[in-house]
Amino acid sequence: MSTPPTPQQQPASKPKLGVSACLMGVEVRFNGGHKESHLLTRALNEYFDFVPACPEVAIGMGIPREAIRLVGDPEHPQAVGTVRKEMNVTQALAEYGEHMAEEMDDICGYIFMQKSPSCGLERVKVYRDNGAPFDAGGRGIYAQAFCAKHPDLPVEEDGRLNDPVLRENFITRVYAYAAWQALLKNGITRRALTEFHSRYKYQLMANDPVQYKALGNMLGNMGRSDPVEIAPRYFSELMNALKKPATRRTHTNVLQHLCGYLRDTISGSDKQEIQAVIRQYHQGIVPLVVPLTLLKHHFRQHPDPYIALQVYLQPHPENLSLRNAI
Repeated sequence: MSTPPTPQQQPASKPKLGVSACLMGVEVRFNGGHKESHLLTRALNEYFDFVPACPEVAIGMGIPREAIRLVGDPEHPQAVGTVRKEMNVTQALAEYGEHMAEEMDDICGYIFMQKSPSCGLERVKVYRDNGAPFDAGGRGIYAQAFCAKHPDLPVEEDGRLNDPVLRENFITRVYAYAAWQALLKNGITRRALTEFHSRYKYQLMANDPVQYKALGNMLGNMGRSDPVEIAPRYFSELMNALKKPATRRTHTNVLQHLCGYLRDTISGSDKQEIQAVIRQYHQGIVPLVVPLTLLKHHFRQHPDPYIALQVYLQPHPENLSLRNAI
């Protein structure tokens, strides 16, 4: 039986991410422009293979083109022209979303253009017959159709990725999704499932402590059940739990748990130093990377095989520096 990969062993190939083409600087907007995100084209480009798509161009709307907007029921809006109301592209966008969901079957996440009537994930304006927007926003037609086919896929809007906590959360989920795809390729076994969950113990505890216990119970009660049947439900609930951003309080709790593994191996003064740094993190004086770096230093001096496997210590490439800002 092969040893599970340690957290530092990132996927052999770069994870693929679907992305709204305009965010990559492609001039596909209705006005012939783009909405390039430097976060994507400069900071993340090295770590991910982006697969750009523009549904409006793909269905033949042209560049430049008449802008569209959502009208009618916010739950089931229609996408129509802002000038020619008879131009209804709802079905074409939905069908293209379903088509691309099948086409992009190897992506590990998707970054959508916010507020877009085709690609927006939430709070997209939906208009009444009198031209006034509803209070409740809707979801872009393409995004809705795509996400319905991939309910567990990590998805996010470009604007929300400017928030360091949401950015770190999204990329943690992308790498978790990639790790799960690798596990599926190797075949689902009881041992593989248990080891996967074991590696995600402290990451889950940081995101959703209640769900961590529930998922542990699910696997603990596996008994003679077929792990292949349990795996999809386990993964759906795992991705749902990871969607909940960790807080300073839950991170502090995990840091304290990790400290417990060092209590018999480090000196009293080292313990005091770690506790002081964790307190500083909890109070918002230092970012998460500071106590984590100190803990990693001590675990290098005093290795623990269980801790060495924990994804929490390095859920994404270190050079992304995502935990320097949270």
